[in-house]
Amino acid sequence: MTQADAPRPTAVIFGCAGLELTPQEAALFATCQPWGFILFARNIRDRAQIAKLTADLRAAVGWHAPIMIDQEGGRVARMAPPDWRGFPPALDQAAAPDAERAFWLRGRAIALDLAEVGIDVNCAPLADIALDETHAVLRNRCYGTEVAQVVTNARAMADGMRAGGVLPVLKHLPGYGRGTVDSHLDLPRVSAGAADLRATDFAPFVALNDMAMGMTAHLVFEAFDKDRPATVSPVMMDLIRSEIGFDGLLMTDDISMEALSGDLPWRALAALDAGCDLILHCNGDLAEMVRLHKALPPMSAAACRRAERALAERHTPAPVDIPALDAERKALEPS
Repeated sequence: MTQADAPRPTAVIFGCAGLELTPQEAALFATCQPWGFILFARNIRDRAQIAKLTADLRAAVGWHAPIMIDQEGGRVARMAPPDWRGFPPALDQAAAPDAERAFWLRGRAIALDLAEVGIDVNCAPLADIALDETHAVLRNRCYGTEVAQVVTNARAMADGMRAGGVLPVLKHLPGYGRGTVDSHLDLPRVSAGAADLRATDFAPFVALNDMAMGMTAHLVFEAFDKDRPATVSPVMMDLIRSEIGFDGLLMTDDISMEALSGDLPWRALAALDAGCDLILHCNGDLAEMVRLHKALPPMSAAACRRAERALAERHTPAPVDIPALDAERKALEPS
């Protein structure tokens, strides 16, 4: 069954608590019909276990729903060495020779690890620009310090993943590089002027606005909306859609992050009202997921069109010489 054949999904992506799907989770997902799922390190043991979990998640909703992960390589890697491939920090990779080719190889190699266990969406690439003030939670995950460098490397990473049958998610729209606090714990505020933001932070996303999926940033951009983080700001969502020109499927960053205020249903409905297509809820807390299920509507018709367009890009991975790919990748890694 495809998404088009299934009932209209609820506008949410859920996680699960552990290594196996519980009967309670399966029952909720069958009823709620979330559009997709996200996995974290708590859900990862070995290849056979992950493959069973992804199959069980899809069985719960009755169609080949997208399953995603944050497998950037470097510090953010839910599937870690020695069982899976390791990578240097992205910012170090960006400073090494032939970075564009290295990022394509990085994306293609990550896709090898994901596709073999049933994961077909990866929350990467990042198009945030690394600045001197960028918080440490993000800085060495960035793909460069200049607009053109970030665009080239992010495009290459996305192309490598797509060649391996894994869909990229562009993040964090409209730019997290000026964040000086960790949005998992607090609300970053950006005081830069509109002209500076358009010339720097927003510019990579304009160049990459044809990507099929994206994720928002929980930052306040005071030049545009003094009070509301981008995820729940109609002003910023309109900027992402009209000025940046991004018409892909747009999900929130994790709705549980402390950058957002209000209870979970309020946050989620505010994000949908602002213009997000999907709510991302990551922690696998069953009680929280039940509350969101009761509060959230089905995906809008526009969101469903964007979702169908994104999922149409899923395909069988292109053949690749794996030993040669790994050898070339390692030769281009910074020492």
